[in-house]
Amino acid sequence: MNLQLTHKTALVTGSTAGIGLAIAQGLAAEGAQVIITGRTEARIQEAIGTIKAQTPSAQVRGVAVDFGQAEQVQHLLQEVPQVDILVNNVGIFEPKPFAEISDEDWMRFFEVNVLSGVRLSRHYFPQMLSQNAGRILFISSESAFQIPEEMIHYGTTKTAQLAVARGLAELTKGTNVTVNSVLPGPTASEGVQDFIKKLAAEGKSAEEAEHDFFQHARPSSLLQRFATTEEVANLVVYLASPLASATNGASVRVDGGVIRSIG
Repeated sequence: MNLQLTHKTALVTGSTAGIGLAIAQGLAAEGAQVIITGRTEARIQEAIGTIKAQTPSAQVRGVAVDFGQAEQVQHLLQEVPQVDILVNNVGIFEPKPFAEISDEDWMRFFEVNVLSGVRLSRHYFPQMLSQNAGRILFISSESAFQIPEEMIHYGTTKTAQLAVARGLAELTKGTNVTVNSVLPGPTASEGVQDFIKKLAAEGKSAEEAEHDFFQHARPSSLLQRFATTEEVANLVVYLASPLASATNGASVRVDGGVIRSIG
């Protein structure tokens, strides 16, 4: 299937590993010109190498940015003044008891997980409306609906992303601009792989650790395994394409059936 992404420019935040890297790879493979971001130039160059190894003809470059710093986001906007596709993927997570989550922690999570997307969308969204074309995607999480008790601050930011995305979508009526959210479930990203390795170090095999996770932490999963980053990216790349023109203001799940709801 031709997703008609050739000559489109896409910015994918937090894209040197995990879901973000897989999204960047998918967009590049479809012919889009991709800008990736990471915390360091070394990580960016490593990710560019990974993308080009898969798609030698890939048009990809990177900008180093810490999304917890507003001035660095402004620098990114100066480096990348215009895009056709914005994928707000960057995010942080950290298990922590609720009583130990400080004001500083709350602000840090909102700065990175929510305000990064707000700042970028505030810049690119008006341009998309004026051109009557564009895609904005927020990579949220099933945790937006099922707030994890061990990461309440994280889950809250994921819910906030849904609100921002839906609000922006309301402003696109009658245009060819769409704004959607994607809700991955448990995914074999870099952080999850580290988590599994930690459990394995305690005497469990990776298979046993994964099985225990879905038995006790995510028993509602229908997939009963971690999704691959490519499985998540496939949906994102489609939603970024002109073929997804009738999907707007949606929270689209790629959660392995974790969320028990038909709404």
